[in-house]
Amino acid sequence: MTDDAPSKRAGTRDSLFLTALMRLGSETRLREVRVRNLSEGGLMVELAKVAEVGTPVALELRGIGDVTGKVAWCTAGRIGIALDSPIDPKLARKPVSGA
Repeated sequence: MTDDAPSKRAGTRDSLFLTALMRLGSETRLREVRVRNLSEGGLMVELAKVAEVGTPVALELRGIGDVTGKVAWCTAGRIGIALDSPIDPKLARKPVSGA
């Protein structure tokens, strides 16, 4: 790709390391996953399971809540998810308050 070629990705991505709960496709149980980066329109999670592109995904993200999307790509141990609706990724970085 040349410097003047448009990028396929829109928006900036925050590199981070947080856990989330995720349901993949028709699974009934939530699984814990590690979120490695997060943007307004998508995220990447570590997951050993192979998933088909287009598979629906539901996630519970700390500071954001429930979000849905679809698998955009899948490679060894990682899955890219395109979100159905934009989010504010900065909300996931806010500290969790203790009681």
